[in-house]
Amino acid sequence: MLRLCISGMTPRSRRALLNLKQICDEHLKGQYELEVIDLYQQPELAARYEVIASPTLFKIMPPPLRRMIGDLSDTPSLLRRLGIVREKTTAL
Repeated sequence: MLRLCISGMTPRSRRALLNLKQICDEHLKGQYELEVIDLYQQPELAARYEVIASPTLFKIMPPPLRRMIGDLSDTPSLLRRLGIVREKTTAL
């Protein structure tokens, strides 16, 4: 389960959403739930979820809780933080 907190459809928020959807489609196909929260529309949730910057991605389940900030463009780091192991290909 993932929660992405964004601030409207700014370029940075859009990039984060697109990057995350691409990663989920490639590595978690059918195995994830994504909740997107627009903090412009629901500003009270920023305090509830302790969001200090936007966009912020929360990996809720499986534990442990992880928080990632930014446009999520560093795919290797994001995969590692989400606990997704990429299969390594070996050259013959």
